Amino acid sequence: MTNARPVRGLLHHLGLTLRLNFRSPQAIAYGYAMPVFFLLAFGSIFRSDTPPLLAEMGQILTITILGGACFGLPTALVAERERGVWRRYRLLPVPTGALVTSTLVARLAIVASAAAMQVALARLAYGTPWPAHPAQALLAFLVVAFSFLGLGLLVGAIADDVPAVQALGQCLFLPMILIGGVGVPLAVLPDWAQKVAGFMPGRYAVHLLDRTIADPRGLSGCGFDCAALVVIGIAAGAVGTKLFRWENRRRLKRADYVWVATALAAWLAVGAAAAATGRLQPVGPSGGYDAITPAQIDAIAYDDLPGDNEIVSRLARPFRTDADSTKIAGFVAQLKAWPPAQGRDAGQNVRLLVGVATVADIVADPREAEIARAIFDELKARYDRETLARALAWVILDPDEGTVRTNLPELGLHRHPPERLVRQRLPLYAKKYLGRLLGKLRD
Repeated sequence: MTNARPVRGLLHHLGLTLRLNFRSPQAIAYGYAMPVFFLLAFGSIFRSDTPPLLAEMGQILTITILGGACFGLPTALVAERERGVWRRYRLLPVPTGALVTSTLVARLAIVASAAAMQVALARLAYGTPWPAHPAQALLAFLVVAFSFLGLGLLVGAIADDVPAVQALGQCLFLPMILIGGVGVPLAVLPDWAQKVAGFMPGRYAVHLLDRTIADPRGLSGCGFDCAALVVIGIAAGAVGTKLFRWENRRRLKRADYVWVATALAAWLAVGAAAAATGRLQPVGPSGGYDAITPAQIDAIAYDDLPGDNEIVSRLARPFRTDADSTKIAGFVAQLKAWPPAQGRDAGQNVRLLVGVATVADIVADPREAEIARAIFDELKARYDRETLARALAWVILDPDEGTVRTNLPELGLHRHPPERLVRQRLPLYAKKYLGRLLGKLRD
């Protein structure tokens, strides 16, 4: 019976926190009005997409979580502290962490309901499809919420009053909206901004949610994004809990800001790790391959291609058994997790992957034919027929567009040819792949 009382008390605190939030006009504004506003704003701009808003839902949901965490949560914490609520909580026979956790769970429930509302409204108002991977979308949402709620707890701990919460929240919110890949799509940002975004959690949050909403691969290959968000969330949450103040009279000491710097150091560590593993390569706008028309694809000729067993652009026959692919099993595993080709721009990803086959061909790797076949199999597994056809046609028709990689030691290719030569040969493999995809070449 004694053990049950603290549990009932925490449940009562959770219910009380939810009721107080729903009675607060400010909490309703941050929790529900702002998400609806952003949904309508995005809808007015992208409603002509096919399907509408599908490519933007990751951004929209990230903005919702970010607003609830960086404004809603710390505003409620500091307002209660100013009214002396937390000073009274201190008299309860409950650990600080338990009360803070109860508050975070309440905020999570509010943010989750707002996100569910956005998904439903997008479906009703614009016909946006439901998430492709619902269970994975829920997992991604929890990871993103964990990270941002940790940041909100830190803001609530260091802000002296509610106006200070607004200022600190904007210091987190605006940079991620403008140059962090959240409000403005990453692909349209300049190269320097894309690299800066790699040091912010918003970039990883959008990518994680996008993969579960519209990408057939789901969360496959998103381990780094999850780890980055968890590291940032743990660092911010731990420091926020350590610096948590029960009453407004207590001010932070100079030494306390060392802990704040420690939490921000997690952002630097994540960005440095992303740069070291090649995840900060600039991505271009997806308009290149999206602009390819069926007429352009039909006009591509295949009579100028070398044979599959000739010196240039060799291509192995389809792998019929496990023994056929054993020779490059290690390469295939590396290719599936290769960070540069994990971006949101399908056209750029296809160009990079075709470029890998081209590099292997130019440097005369002993496995060049098998590598080319493995890349074709990977492309078909990642993308639907229409998307892949347009992306391959874009590579054929515009070989000088986009980005290619010529130095690929992480894939076991230790020699790197000139970029000019790679771009010249790109259309050969792209044509061999497209011809087989459309049934115009025998495989």
